[in-house]
Amino acid sequence: MKCSKLLEHLKYTCLQGDVDKEVTAVINDSRKLCPGCLFLCIRGASFDGHTFARDACRAGASVLVVEERVEVPGDVTVILVENTRYAMALISAAWFGYPAGELTTIAVTGTKGKTTTTYMIRSLLEAAGHKVGVIGTIEVVIGDHHIPVNNTTPESYDIHRYFRQMVEEGCDVVVMEASSQGFKLFRTAGITFDYGLFTNLSPDHIGPNEHADFEEYLACKAMLFDQCRLGYANIDDAYFEKVTAKAACPVKTFGLSQKADLIAGQVTLTRDTDFLGVDFMLSGDLEGKVSCGIPGTFNVHNALGAISIVSHMGVTLVQINDVLRHFTVKGRVQIIPTGHDYTLIVDYAHNAVALESILKTLRAYHPHRLVSLFGCGGNRSRLRRFEMGEVSGQLADLTVITSDNPRFEEPEAIIEDILTGIKKTDGKYISVIDRREAISYVMNHAEPGDIVVLAGKGHETYQEIKGEKFHMSEEEIVADVLEGKY
Repeated sequence: MKCSKLLEHLKYTCLQGDVDKEVTAVINDSRKLCPGCLFLCIRGASFDGHTFARDACRAGASVLVVEERVEVPGDVTVILVENTRYAMALISAAWFGYPAGELTTIAVTGTKGKTTTTYMIRSLLEAAGHKVGVIGTIEVVIGDHHIPVNNTTPESYDIHRYFRQMVEEGCDVVVMEASSQGFKLFRTAGITFDYGLFTNLSPDHIGPNEHADFEEYLACKAMLFDQCRLGYANIDDAYFEKVTAKAACPVKTFGLSQKADLIAGQVTLTRDTDFLGVDFMLSGDLEGKVSCGIPGTFNVHNALGAISIVSHMGVTLVQINDVLRHFTVKGRVQIIPTGHDYTLIVDYAHNAVALESILKTLRAYHPHRLVSLFGCGGNRSRLRRFEMGEVSGQLADLTVITSDNPRFEEPEAIIEDILTGIKKTDGKYISVIDRREAISYVMNHAEPGDIVVLAGKGHETYQEIKGEKFHMSEEEIVADVLEGKY
């Protein structure tokens, strides 16, 4: 493809060379350079591609896209842009033939609920006959292919590569989680989503490697409504007004408020041993009863968001109920049947906000005891450990403190930090360092009517220790305990 074609939607200055030069590949990773490629000089947290410009040319790059002037041989085309990450998004879209235009594109953003809502939308649309691709925290789904991911929102090149693969696999819809980092780093730049959905907002991802402060975090979330044709937002969220204030598209609302376009009322919690759910009545844009097989009022909001979009796309209330009655997401308030008279749940709650939310949700089902098992990741904020310990001590009847991903820290040191928080409360607790032993303990000591939540790992199937990932699946551990192996 000609370089000029790749640049057709970009503002740029050609510093030297021929813009009509043929390009053999688009590369942003110096380890993948090949003859005739276009190399994007990206500034990263620990590496600046501009310092590699001459080496990239020696390795075969014939076009460089840069943010600053570089000294390279005269036969190399050098394209100057304001931001190479933004340029990468538009160049990648062109390289793959603008596949987003061949799909109905749906983006979901928010602090909590992105994954659950994304999979709800996928399940509901597939029940109505669509073939739906997914890009999210857990995985990328393209047809029968499930691809592990490192970032909630992948790099822009990968997004468009996945989009093209989805089109080739016969998908007509893609639903993706759009993270604040994804917006900040221009990973979705140039995409105009057909639908954008905002779930909720609370302080998170604040730090030197993420967002400078909460205002920046909020501003990045709000970017969704600058690049979609129709928006949907949770009117009950405390930051609804700020997130939607500068929306460049129409925004429809959902929530428990009577001001919403789609309203949930008469919310009723439902429970059996291996079932926790919620029923509610819809009014406004759609009317009727919905029975949802995942617990809590926060999942009412997730369901409302999903229903808002899919009903606009023609999914009926009958189809909605058929799907949501039996809906589950791996690692998100996931009930694992044990055959015993207590309820066992695996959930990804790995910070104080999420842990508080899940424990309050489960408390509303009036368990005999609410048992909370969790740990905290190493090489992360110690404040998170204090906060999670305090939250669990306040809300759970019993807390079992264990290991999560210790990374390069000692598990005992992390647990000591958690204990600092929980000792501020009157909550009962024990610590069991080995997570397998901890899970065995809570299962073998569960009492009739208990709700036991294994928090923090969720969908993850590994434990990270000293830079190495060791296989560890909580579902497998539960199965081993039930078989008497622990």
